[in-house]
Amino acid sequence: MKSIFTIGSRGSRLALWQTDYVKTELEKRFPRVRFEVRIIKTTGDVILDTALSKIGDKGLFTTQIENALLSGEIDLAVHSLKDLPTTQPKHLKIGAVSAREMPNDALISKHYSSLEDLPKNAKIATGSLRRKSQLLHFRPDLEVVEIRGNVPTRIEKFLASDLDGIILAFAGVHRLNLDEHIKQIIPADIMLPAVGQGVMAIEVRDEDYEISVMVRELNDRKAEICITAERAFLRSLEGGCQVPIGGFAVLEKEEIFLQGFIGSLKGEKIIRDSMRGNSSEAENLGRNLAEKCLLQGAAELLDESRSAAQQSVSEVVV
Repeated sequence: MKSIFTIGSRGSRLALWQTDYVKTELEKRFPRVRFEVRIIKTTGDVILDTALSKIGDKGLFTTQIENALLSGEIDLAVHSLKDLPTTQPKHLKIGAVSAREMPNDALISKHYSSLEDLPKNAKIATGSLRRKSQLLHFRPDLEVVEIRGNVPTRIEKFLASDLDGIILAFAGVHRLNLDEHIKQIIPADIMLPAVGQGVMAIEVRDEDYEISVMVRELNDRKAEICITAERAFLRSLEGGCQVPIGGFAVLEKEEIFLQGFIGSLKGEKIIRDSMRGNSSEAENLGRNLAEKCLLQGAAELLDESRSAAQQSVSEVVV
């Protein structure tokens, strides 16, 4: 067995928290092995003045880390699963996933306790087309502005601004002990989470049997089944950060309840549906729900959203 393994990570506080969590859990199980962390900058970390939907659609926060994994520069990588494309590069695989933190989005506001409490024409910031679509579907009067940066940076920008609120994933805020800023955990029936939200993924090389066996010790079966269904749904729709798509699965007594959402950028049109299936059929369930949504016009809605996201140049990035 090797005595030293290198973990690749982004350099944000949240990414390092997640990487340290995985490192600590591996050290508990393999005390004779040393794990080192190597910080790798990704495209999404470098370009901060442009909306994510306009930078590109594949691996904004993962490609450089995956390249380091493929070259042998690192032995494993820790990602927020929602950042990981649904198709792995050749020779790489998800070796394990963590138990899921609460997957909901959260409202941060200085003065208002909920989305319902926001005044007419309130100004809300988010960097996600999925959140924007569902937010405007729920409250068409709101003004939504683009915001970029890691979690603490976005909160700092918000606190120094005249914005009425900002929407972030609860998991990231909670993991950084910033819960004091949260005013509302947004119910999933208002805002369906991103596929994989709240789950960490450990990526390894296919042929690296040693580290594959080690990281498998950290795998959470329940989360694995749920994200398999969610990612199959997203993959079948060929979705990414340029289109508003949400997906969320819950496992209860070996039955999966999978919900899916596709929307227009301004929330005027949405398709939201759900299916149930056995845990052994997670992949098929995701594909079947995608097909069900496609029969309701999801393809046309996604094409419209992709076109509108690319053509829009008026968004303010804060």
